[in-house]
Amino acid sequence: MDWVERTAQLRQWTRSGARAPHKPLLFLYALSRFQQDADGELRYSAVEQDLRRLLAEYGPGNRTTPAYPFHHLVSDGVWEVRTERGPGSPGTGVRELRATGAAGRLTPQLRAALRREPSLLGRMTRVLLDLNFPPSLHGELCEAVGLELEEAETGRLSAARRQRDRRMREMVLTAYEYQCAFCGYDGSIGAVPVGLEAAHVRWWAFDGPDDMDNGLCLCSLHHKLFDKGVLGIGDGHRILVSQSFVGRSTAARAHVITLAGRPVIGPQPGVSPIAAAHRSWHTSQVFHGSPRPAMTV
Repeated sequence: MDWVERTAQLRQWTRSGARAPHKPLLFLYALSRFQQDADGELRYSAVEQDLRRLLAEYGPGNRTTPAYPFHHLVSDGVWEVRTERGPGSPGTGVRELRATGAAGRLTPQLRAALRREPSLLGRMTRVLLDLNFPPSLHGELCEAVGLELEEAETGRLSAARRQRDRRMREMVLTAYEYQCAFCGYDGSIGAVPVGLEAAHVRWWAFDGPDDMDNGLCLCSLHHKLFDKGVLGIGDGHRILVSQSFVGRSTAARAHVITLAGRPVIGPQPGVSPIAAAHRSWHTSQVFHGSPRPAMTV
């Protein structure tokens, strides 16, 4: 059994590029708990709030329940559930999961494989992250679930995986003339730009192409907020700021809230702007809540 390949092939609900990171988030959480206690179980009633917070922060904007992955991850052969009545999940009903004392953990075969080969945990984690989330969120996701990984543990991914175009960053930064498309930041040390990154609008993990009409030059702050769903791009290539974002400080207002309704800066003439299909995907699958009204000067 190739556990890394099995991890890459988790069966997820899909429709028109919709995100459904429920199983990957539960799996990451379970790997973390295995790292802390290899023989422990995850009682649904005890971990429900943790899982709910992960789904709220790293899932799409629509409300969802952790009961769904807790039950359905069993079908992928990496997770098992038992209740006070014995083996088997009672279903996706929250009340049933609580009332029956449902508890889950990694399957015995996977637990044995992780004990034999400790580096396997890191490789599986890397696949879960790369296939479901943008790189800007990988570090904080590991921290959020409590995973501690050495860089060497993550290893290299299978050569069969789709490879990124290494020229993408330079092409995007050039197209946007080395400035953040949201705030205009253009810092550098000598001739080397610092704090500027090439962001995918439609995430690479969800078939976002390495094309100019899917790329955006953003400063590190706005790249993170874009990938977290605080910022987006609406009609007329104007910046969206989520009403869910709360910032009372002068800095939060200056760097985030006042962006609402501003036009995106760039790209330079002759370069394709962000394609409507990619903007639409980001708005429906990443952006959280409703946009704030445009700021008046």
